[in-house]
Amino acid sequence: MDIQVNFTNKVAESSLISLDLASYYPVGERVLFDIKDQLFQGLMLREKDFREFVKTHNWSLYANKHVAVHCSTDAIVPTWAYMLVASRLGPHAQTVVFGDLAALELTLFDRALATIPIENYRDQRIVVKGCGDIPVPTSAYVTLAEKLTKVAQSVFFGEPCSTVPVYKRKTI
Repeated sequence: MDIQVNFTNKVAESSLISLDLASYYPVGERVLFDIKDQLFQGLMLREKDFREFVKTHNWSLYANKHVAVHCSTDAIVPTWAYMLVASRLGPHAQTVVFGDLAALELTLFDRALATIPIENYRDQRIVVKGCGDIPVPTSAYVTLAEKLTKVAQSVFFGEPCSTVPVYKRKTI
């Protein structure tokens, strides 16, 4: 007896559009520049010594890297010191932000999300991919949801075969 079974891939036939935030992950090495290493006795910044360091430091070490600038000790660092470091990093680094590595990741994803052509998703059913090898900050999902709810018909989280509803436009 010959039995023929036809399987239908309903996910492939659906009108769902999959959006993977990891595909917007900014490539490049992340580096932390900690001003604490330039503090006198780990407590305070001496302007003359700091300016000498800035003048002689090899800033090309940060070429094409994403750099977070901060001070990990509880010292008072004047704002101009961070500005001075940023002015030297600027010509070399891909990105320079104030804060730690977590703040750097948030900034990188915020900038990447700004490049998503949101209008391409107008009146569409979107599935925002939820798992992957690249860690995506929760704030990136929040920002994306806020953007998509202005244009999309519906937004889901997960995989096309197993989604969690997030938003559905009300019909009038």
